[in-house]
Amino acid sequence: MFRKLMDRVDRMMGRGVIDEEFYEELEEALLQADTNIQVAHEILEELRQAVREEKITDSAGMKARLQKAIGDRFRSLEPVGLSVAEEGPTVYMFVGVNGVGKTTTIAKLGHLLVNKFGVSVLLAAGDTFRAAAIEQLDTWAKRIGTDIVKSQPGADSATVLFDAITAAKARGTQFVLCDTAGRQHSKANLMAELEKVRKVTNKALGRDPDEVLLVIDANTGQNAIRQAEEFTRIAGVTGLILTKIDGTARGGALIGVYERLKVPIKFIGTGEKVTDLKDFKPDEFAAGLFDD
Repeated sequence: MFRKLMDRVDRMMGRGVIDEEFYEELEEALLQADTNIQVAHEILEELRQAVREEKITDSAGMKARLQKAIGDRFRSLEPVGLSVAEEGPTVYMFVGVNGVGKTTTIAKLGHLLVNKFGVSVLLAAGDTFRAAAIEQLDTWAKRIGTDIVKSQPGADSATVLFDAITAAKARGTQFVLCDTAGRQHSKANLMAELEKVRKVTNKALGRDPDEVLLVIDANTGQNAIRQAEEFTRIAGVTGLILTKIDGTARGGALIGVYERLKVPIKFIGTGEKVTDLKDFKPDEFAAGLFDD
């Protein structure tokens, strides 16, 4: 959708005039790309001001200004790196709805920690609802060279995470990456269960997890905002990881998520390989939305 927007910019700038029709088309394209209506209005107002003050008259200038307006909306005033505990283990809990790629994302981050930073990592197979999730995480643990704590399908998820953190303390493991069952944010009973998992994790650790990372599919659309609100309310989300960033992702809803909650985006998943996890960089992400 953003790439179609750039085609529109080229076509309309070819008319040699920036008028109300031009801004209406831009607004329509932003909304079609899942951008929140309030955010779309703010971006358009910023463009109007830039056109007046910077005397923008060509499509290249308009594209650059539009990309900057979007990139700026992802920029955090706080450091966006992952928090690390002063005294181990450092614990990251992963949450999200079904099918967003949570388990694979855990493996990618585990691989990054082991191979780039040389630290010890333990995976906690807390998604006990889906049997395949335990098997998948176990396979990944063997592949990336980490320990794993797991139980049988249907076991209590909170107990698995408690045992994993206890084991990490005993072994001197530096990082614990905790999987949780994918759950729909609109299901009150499932979210209540997640709240229990969070409380048990706090008990095992003696403090809050160092990060609660919400994994979001970049193709989710406006529902991403509702997901983020509910998971933040229940689990205390501290960071976002965006998956499935590819040629089909519209991406506009992600602007709204950040605008609403100011929860920093930590990483983006760009593919299926274990190395396909990249630091989130606002300018690169904004530019990528418009690439051919």
